[in-house]
Amino acid sequence: MAKDMFQARKGSKERAEKVVDNTNNTQSSNNSNSVKVSNTQSSNNSNSAKSNTTKANNTKSPNTEDRPKNTGKVLRGLWRYLRIYWWMLFGAILLAMASNLFALVGPMLSGKAIDLIEFGVGKVPIKEVLWYALLMIGFYIISSILSYLLSILMIRLSQKIVRKMRNDVFDKLMELPVGFFDQHLAGDIISRISYDIDVINTSLSTDLVQIFASIITVVGSLIMMIIISPSLVLVMLITIPMSILYTKYMANKTRPLFRKRSEKLGQMNGFVEEMVSGLQTIKAYAGEDVVLDKFDHINEEAVEAYYQADYYGSIVGPTVNFINNISLTCVTIVGSVLYLYNKLTLGDISSFVLYSRKFSGPINEAANIISEIQSSLAAAERVFRVLNEPSEVADTYQAKELQNIQGKVAIENVSFGYTKEKTIIKNLNLNAKEGNLIAIVGPTGAGKTTIINLLMRFYDVDQGAIYVDDNEIRDLTRESLRKAYAMVLQDTWIFGGTIYENIAYGKEDATMEEVVAAAKAAKIHSYIRNLPLGYDTVLNEDGMNISKGQKQLLTIARAMLLDAKMLILDEATSNVDTRTEIQIQKAMRNLMVDKTCFVIAHRLSTIQSADNILVVNEGNVVEQGTHSDLMKKRGFYYRLYASQFE
Repeated sequence: MAKDMFQARKGSKERAEKVVDNTNNTQSSNNSNSVKVSNTQSSNNSNSAKSNTTKANNTKSPNTEDRPKNTGKVLRGLWRYLRIYWWMLFGAILLAMASNLFALVGPMLSGKAIDLIEFGVGKVPIKEVLWYALLMIGFYIISSILSYLLSILMIRLSQKIVRKMRNDVFDKLMELPVGFFDQHLAGDIISRISYDIDVINTSLSTDLVQIFASIITVVGSLIMMIIISPSLVLVMLITIPMSILYTKYMANKTRPLFRKRSEKLGQMNGFVEEMVSGLQTIKAYAGEDVVLDKFDHINEEAVEAYYQADYYGSIVGPTVNFINNISLTCVTIVGSVLYLYNKLTLGDISSFVLYSRKFSGPINEAANIISEIQSSLAAAERVFRVLNEPSEVADTYQAKELQNIQGKVAIENVSFGYTKEKTIIKNLNLNAKEGNLIAIVGPTGAGKTTIINLLMRFYDVDQGAIYVDDNEIRDLTRESLRKAYAMVLQDTWIFGGTIYENIAYGKEDATMEEVVAAAKAAKIHSYIRNLPLGYDTVLNEDGMNISKGQKQLLTIARAMLLDAKMLILDEATSNVDTRTEIQIQKAMRNLMVDKTCFVIAHRLSTIQSADNILVVNEGNVVEQGTHSDLMKKRGFYYRLYASQFE
């Protein structure tokens, strides 16, 4: 953190400036993997909150989620979305019934036309045959029009369902505890909300239409075949069980393959997202070949998963079609015998064969789309896993708003661990009065920000309690607690939007005058004013069209606009130049005045006037006290401090 910012507590600017003059400008770097946040309303500070060892223990690959499938639960989940738009679903069912019933009339008319034909010249009643042919054309045209309307309706229905599903998943992500994001790759989460839901969309808009049509066609064709010849129906029944059993067997075999395919894609997306975000570092270390080798391996696994799923999915259709062709052969042979014994007419045999094709056609289609159905079920299962994740523990019904904030913070006998097996914080006690400066120091990966996460209630303590203005934080609403803090982290978060929107992010009703005042206090106003569009300048996602120092000043302006009574600061100047560092130091002096400050410090020369210094090592608070007290002990802090000046 900027050196003089630590001296700025209680409005003591003169003492802060003296420290700035006497402190070196040593730069330190921190390749934090934390999700970038900039104010207290963003709870995705989790990755930086815990030690590297703890995160490694908690993080898991998407492959570890390969739980036993539950088709019934997945289908019930999809039905919950379908029934929301029941009127559209009901209309689709009516259209499917009408379309297929009109189509089922065709084979009957064809049989009647054939029966009118007799052997011999002039024995064909052309008018009657043409009449049946025109009727067939009319029925098929009406059926096609209804099928077209059905397709449009199902596309609309699937769009509405997918839109709501995406909203539900994104809303759920906002409700999940930060621990969820510690345990899942960002790319895998993105894959669920994009690719997996797209797969569901395709299935709803096409496969569901075919399922509706297939049910009507199978039932209608079976009824017509029974009317024509129950004997031939018995012949068909010999091969039907073979098709059903084989299809069911292959469905059970391919379902895990499609689940694995989705998970491998999520894993690949996670790797790509991670590598793209760190591309500059990869190039700086000439690590392109290593990354390419890793990607080739992950890509090969994804391709193999795709091949296995698509291969076994593709052989179902031809096999079922072969079984149905055997059935058709048997029907033709037996039908010929019945015709010779005058049990059936040629028209009846023709109609029966056509109905048998309609009957077996949906079975073939079901076999052909089994890969899409299994893929959509696997995708839906992954989506519903997110929707079924336990949300962040809700505020208690008697939770109250934190108001008239003074800034007193007390930690009493607090113990905490990210897992039950490993306790990170043990019996921590701290009393921060209004306007105090509390510094948290320790080696990289020691777990310094774990304490910050507990203060912000990103995680709840296992034992003990934390108080703000004599209120136990679990008795306060999370929103009011987190709004009580302003945050400036080393890793800045700038989103795609105007400069005004980025600064006003923490205060929705902020006026332009307030934003300008905050920018002036943060020493960034002159830079903004010189831009062609000023505060209306649109920043790229992640703020790639401005420098790191300017992004840092924007986040300081954002924190100043919030005007919270408590402040959390990370080392904000370790990756900027000296001139920018001085600007940030001046801005931070203004920001820290009369606030209770919790500072994660890397340069110990900047925290000599802190009211209390917590020394964290391997997740434990090993020492605490003022700078002079800790130096007198000649313990861990003393050695850490001395090492920076060797």
